[in-house]
Amino acid sequence: MAIDTVMWSKLVTGMTLGFHAIFATLGVGIPLMIAIAEFMGIRKKDPHYTLMAKRWSRGFVISVAVGVVTGTAISLQLALVWPNFMKLAGNVIALPLFMEVFAFFFEAIFLGIYLYTWDRFKNPYIHWLLTIPIVTGAGMSAVFITTVNGFMNQPGGFVMEAGQFTAVNPVQAMLNTATFSKVFHVLSSAYLTGAALLAGIAAFALLRKGASAYHKKALNLMMAVVLLFGLLNTLAGDVSAKFLAEHQPEKLAAAEWHFETESGADLILLGWLNAEHEIIGALHLPKLLSFLAFSDFNAEVTGLEEFPKDEWPPLLVHYLFDLMAGIGFTLLAISVLYFLFLFWKKRNELNKWLLGIIALGAPMAFLGVELGWFYAELGRQPWIIRGYMRVEEAATSSPNIRMIFFFFLLLYIVLGVMCVLVLRRLFNNNPAEVEMEKWMKEKRNPSTEKGERT
Repeated sequence: MAIDTVMWSKLVTGMTLGFHAIFATLGVGIPLMIAIAEFMGIRKKDPHYTLMAKRWSRGFVISVAVGVVTGTAISLQLALVWPNFMKLAGNVIALPLFMEVFAFFFEAIFLGIYLYTWDRFKNPYIHWLLTIPIVTGAGMSAVFITTVNGFMNQPGGFVMEAGQFTAVNPVQAMLNTATFSKVFHVLSSAYLTGAALLAGIAAFALLRKGASAYHKKALNLMMAVVLLFGLLNTLAGDVSAKFLAEHQPEKLAAAEWHFETESGADLILLGWLNAEHEIIGALHLPKLLSFLAFSDFNAEVTGLEEFPKDEWPPLLVHYLFDLMAGIGFTLLAISVLYFLFLFWKKRNELNKWLLGIIALGAPMAFLGVELGWFYAELGRQPWIIRGYMRVEEAATSSPNIRMIFFFFLLLYIVLGVMCVLVLRRLFNNNPAEVEMEKWMKEKRNPSTEKGERT
């Protein structure tokens, strides 16, 4: 029974994290895209960019609403599904959880002001300045919640006495050795995914409706952001790999199927394992794992053999790691290819096959985020707090966990369907070209504007 409830607990939380990751990523990534678009509109005096900011902010509000529900579900599940974890670590992680909520409310307040003050200021930069606290609040919300995950991987800031965490220093716990690499990776991937989504939408619109000045400008702008954060995300991945090699070598070894400690270790791509843990059909890149781990082709990389077998992470994380990294490099390659076409062959960047690849980049980016989070969580197994508490020790023993699973499954189905329907109604019935025409008519006829400018 205990094993059964542990499995159901994992399924409940895995489902919730998988669903929440979509909206949490949008919640962090999209505000920066809105800020960039509005700034470009003001700087270039181009209403197309300003319209991008308006439309994206309307869609963003829908994702925020769903994200609030799923974020609340995670908080609820910490108490219901993982009561022993909260009993042990609650006094350590309370501060970042509180700060995450504070950051969200900070963002929400300024988002409300931002949405209701369009065209209310003589100086448009004043309205744009409102995006700064929105972007900051969204980013800090991700930072604070990521420090909790960092603590679970690299616990610190306490003294262990009689099976309890005492002498707690929550700030030290937040600033654990995992924080920098995890925050860097989370933020860069969120901004990359937000840009890839909006670029994909623009590419899809160009494929369906043909040439449109609005969508061409949106595509150019977002592909530039994809290129920038594709490079930064690659750097974040390198920082994360070096962190794992030093602080969580078993996690890196599981991801690379690196069983024996050796110098000049190969990087292993794909393949499969037989019953004797022999690697079959994989691509071996000589000495590249040593270089990625320590910037030295001949460095020694710790193998899984150094750890008790009951502390090995599930070896399927190898595929999660490979696919996550592959998607990151693919998105970067797509952006490089786009600008090669843009600068070397005029207008050829809008050919159908390239637009199709860019459109596919949007779901690929979200898949990469999901794979990354599942690798992060499964790669820490069997620990929920590394070195202190195992997952089976933290989970609830209540048989009602099955009912909780189906309750949340129904909730996410309803939320997902409603979100899609609302977004379709919001944008399909109001194309950008039609909205641009209406907006320009209003600007030519100020008497139709509502409210006085301040």
